[in-house]
Amino acid sequence: MRTRWVIALLLAIPLVDTLLLLPVASAIGLLPTVLLVVLTGLVGMLLVRAEGRHTLTKLQRKAATGEVPTNELFDGGFLIAAGAFLLTPGIVTDAVGFALALPVTRYPIREVVKRYVVRPYLDRQTGGFVSGNVWVGGFPDGDDDVVNLDPEEYGRPGDDN
Repeated sequence: MRTRWVIALLLAIPLVDTLLLLPVASAIGLLPTVLLVVLTGLVGMLLVRAEGRHTLTKLQRKAATGEVPTNELFDGGFLIAAGAFLLTPGIVTDAVGFALALPVTRYPIREVVKRYVVRPYLDRQTGGFVSGNVWVGGFPDGDDDVVNLDPEEYGRPGDDN
């Protein structure tokens, strides 16, 4: 079911880009529209390249100190996606590409993806261990062989202390 939505979204992006480029081209002209698309692609790629170098430096620094470079790996993935969006001609793809390339917008996007995509996935895989929602009162499936004892009843069978 989710695959259908992803495919629909991937097909809708070029349609929306085309529907937005036509009014822009009619308003400012064909040549300025083409120059605008090419210029945003070039500026975007320079931005992605600079941010990629910065992210790679931070990743290497964290790896050298033994820390896990989770945020830097997210940023690297977002920068790869930003490069793909910026190379695709269109207004919507350029806006998404710049949103993923600029640190001001990339950091909130990273936190949203962590909270609503990564953490629920890891919770499903680990039974709630990642977020701390671990069942501590026995087995959660309701087995009848679990017996809760009072603290006075603890001990080994046969101990008469």
